[in-house]
Amino acid sequence: MTKRFDVVGIGNAMVDVLARCEDDFLGEAGVEKGIMQLIDMDRAVDLYGRVGPAREVSGGSAANTIAVVASLGGQTAYVGKVKDDQLGAIFAHDLRAQGAVYGTVFADKDAADETGRCIVLVTPDGERSMNTYLGVTEFLTPDDIDPVQMADAAMIYLEGYRFDGPESHAAFAKAIEATEGAGGTVSLTLSDPFCVERHRDAFRAMIRDHVDLLFANRDEICSMYQTDDFEAALSAAASEVGIVACTEGAKGAHILAGGQRWHAPAKPVDIQDATGAGDAFAGAFLWGHSQGHPLELCGRMGCAAASEVISHIGARPEANLAEIFRADGLV
Repeated sequence: MTKRFDVVGIGNAMVDVLARCEDDFLGEAGVEKGIMQLIDMDRAVDLYGRVGPAREVSGGSAANTIAVVASLGGQTAYVGKVKDDQLGAIFAHDLRAQGAVYGTVFADKDAADETGRCIVLVTPDGERSMNTYLGVTEFLTPDDIDPVQMADAAMIYLEGYRFDGPESHAAFAKAIEATEGAGGTVSLTLSDPFCVERHRDAFRAMIRDHVDLLFANRDEICSMYQTDDFEAALSAAASEVGIVACTEGAKGAHILAGGQRWHAPAKPVDIQDATGAGDAFAGAFLWGHSQGHPLELCGRMGCAAASEVISHIGARPEANLAEIFRADGLV
């Protein structure tokens, strides 16, 4: 049966506030380097006041991924909560401008929480330290899930960060039931090793019972399977999931499926900002997979997209990925 959507994403709806800083600033501001830390509104205001010049761009991990799929011509939709405020309007406009369907009902203007934002501090080595105020996106509920839309998706893509929401697990369950009931499949990104630590049991249950395609990086998959042995973690994941796509930074990506394994080399680039590399990898991989390309080629597309994103500040591609794929001989 033909589906309307190649991929429907569900996750955080955020606006990224991007600023460069020195490593010393992280220590002075109490920011742990290279991870995502959840903060409250007071901390968000304080930290924003400490940073230098910054720019605001639509973000959210799974939203970035869906934006990549849409930019390549995939048929996509996204579910994530924002408030009826200035940042919420920016988020919705940017995602729709990419060609994705976005129809999640805004939280009211008088809601106590605001549209979420992530203050991304980028050090000279390109590493990003994310300080996330979730705001209303934390309160995604089953009511925000349209089962008709989920049933019309060939695949749904679930963001691990959203496991932090009080009703997000129920929202995911509703989406999975509608998608699988209509013959669709489920993909999941683990998002962050500390997120895995917080919700390992819920992740494991979902992976074993529902996930067909798992995205992770080396740290996340080792955290998931509680081992420092990367090869053991990959093997454990491959025993539970049909397709595993695991990135390893400058070493590229490893794709495992059906007892086979492929390696996609990273595309060398001068790193300006690592924000969104994994999101872009997943987006290009999902697009390639939806078009029926071999998994090894999907991995190479993912690495090419990640390379483009880390070559500049901001988590979404600025160049035409389809043209990059053609130049690299990928399509």
